[in-house]
Amino acid sequence: MKNTSTNNRTEYYKISSFIFLYFFTWSASIGLLAIWLGQKANLSGTVIGTVFAVNGVFSVILKPIYGYILDMIGMSKYLLYFVVAMSALMAPFFIYVYQPLLMSNTLLGIILGALYLSFAWYAGVAACESYSDRFSRLNGMEFGQIRMWGSLGWAVASSFSGLLFNLSPAYNFIMGSVASVIMLVVLLSLKVNTNSVHAGEVLTKEKIAPTDVYALLRNRKFWAFCLYVAGVAWMMFIAEQQFSRYFVTFFDDVHQGNAVFGYLGTVQSGMEFIMYMVIPLFVNFIGAKRGLLIVGLIVGARLIISGLCDSHLLISVLKPLYGLEICLLLVSVFKYIAEHFDKRVNATMYLLGYQAMLYVGNVVVSSPAGLLYDRIGFEQTYIIMGATALTFTLISAFTLSACQSKWRSAQALNVAEQHPTR
Repeated sequence: MKNTSTNNRTEYYKISSFIFLYFFTWSASIGLLAIWLGQKANLSGTVIGTVFAVNGVFSVILKPIYGYILDMIGMSKYLLYFVVAMSALMAPFFIYVYQPLLMSNTLLGIILGALYLSFAWYAGVAACESYSDRFSRLNGMEFGQIRMWGSLGWAVASSFSGLLFNLSPAYNFIMGSVASVIMLVVLLSLKVNTNSVHAGEVLTKEKIAPTDVYALLRNRKFWAFCLYVAGVAWMMFIAEQQFSRYFVTFFDDVHQGNAVFGYLGTVQSGMEFIMYMVIPLFVNFIGAKRGLLIVGLIVGARLIISGLCDSHLLISVLKPLYGLEICLLLVSVFKYIAEHFDKRVNATMYLLGYQAMLYVGNVVVSSPAGLLYDRIGFEQTYIIMGATALTFTLISAFTLSACQSKWRSAQALNVAEQHPTR
């Protein structure tokens, strides 16, 4: 028994190291993508919005495919190997392919960039998170206990990525490629026990079939969940895409703004790291639905206040709140999916119903949002986004399905004790 516990701990360290390195590479490079597109590729706000929109098109196509593959192969690591190999190509792609094409043939650069970024990051991160969730439940762990190391990886890279970016973005990309090679070594050593005591709760002998996806698309709960994503998560993530550009306007020196934004990314990720320790317990207590609704309230309030503030101190306080939002959202999403959807389509539901739907927002809203930034300013646009998030949160209070919570269980027990059967 002790040996089993030791093995579990060892594999926990390995999967956590993998997630740490993956988010480290992302933070060191893709985390500053909007700034890089504006300052180094010399693209306007509208064109940058188009870049994210096209990225979204490719992500929407690829994510359900990744999800279906994950449900087909179970706990095999083949898809993760592919994702890591793509991320290792970061430096040569950005330096020798992406930037030159964006400046000489913008349309071709946007398309090739969207394809690469989707393979390695936009769909890749969803596959890594879904695999980690399944791994955690297979070994009787909480997903947050693994995912929190991703936040730490992001924080470590953010602590110096802004300063490194000011020297040369190439240094960020090279560092990401080196970290990806180390990540591959960690993944190769990871052992997965498909015969654990929790295997029956997580894995199924019946593999996913196209009819299962069709049944999922006909499920009312699926579309109610997608409605929440469209109203709340779209606003949350799309506002974040070019938030760095808005943030640096509060500083007289753009380089100082870049550096402070990197420091706040560290604070934000540090907040995520701490929150992931306690948020799973909080969501277990109140239920996944309430967790989702609280996210909507925080997102709406943060965006509206961001649009109204005129102080670099206040905007600096608001920025790290995104860490709390993403942590509470992700934990609630995985618990909501596990409670309401068949385990055969677990990864497909996450990558289709959440991740792909999330990037439909990139396709539909990113370009109009970029246009609004240029025409009416970030301030008014964020107020509109915040009001939208609050409106859809109210709607979702009635459309999302109820979830189990220790809170309601405790209330029921108290009622039973006060009014015993006679």
